[in-house]
Amino acid sequence: MDAVRADDVRTDDAPSAGASCAGTALADAVGAEVAVITETVGAEAAASGLGAEMVRLMRLFAAWTQRAGFECGAADRVLLARLVTCGRRRATDLAADVFLDLSTVSRQVRSLVDRGLVERHPDPEDRRGSLLSATEAGRAAYQSAVRRREAELTRLLEPWPIEDRTVLTRLLKRLNDDLVDSTYTSLGTGQHPVGEARQGDLHA
Repeated sequence: MDAVRADDVRTDDAPSAGASCAGTALADAVGAEVAVITETVGAEAAASGLGAEMVRLMRLFAAWTQRAGFECGAADRVLLARLVTCGRRRATDLAADVFLDLSTVSRQVRSLVDRGLVERHPDPEDRRGSLLSATEAGRAAYQSAVRRREAELTRLLEPWPIEDRTVLTRLLKRLNDDLVDSTYTSLGTGQHPVGEARQGDLHA
């Protein structure tokens, strides 16, 4: 009997090279789609959980600052932080710095001025305008708030492993940086100018 040649053997039951490639491509496409769906669901779940914890954190922090009897509220500390760190600012620049409308900042500034925490100076470039700066009392109130906050956080974080403290700080900074860039983009001003302090980099 003649030997059966290799090219005479039927391979109907085996997938052709083209079919194999097509199957692989389909599997890759399905896998990619599943990965995208999984990633989306994961991000949505993370956003839901993170959002809830952020609200909880802000509520707890607000309650703590009230119990601590801080002279400055959160909004006050944000404005004082900018004035202490950056020096004299126009109200319009201050509003842009902290992503608030001018009317809101003006009301807060009036309150700060009335309490002797901020003072006005003539603007040498605009006789109708004025420059704002933190007074010595304002600096002291701001620095006192920072020291007390850091003392409380030190007490809370003392039992944490150093790796956890480092990761927490790094990820919160990343989240804040992304929020800042997203805010600038939504305002139509693009990314934050390089070389300037990001809003939120300053203690508040």
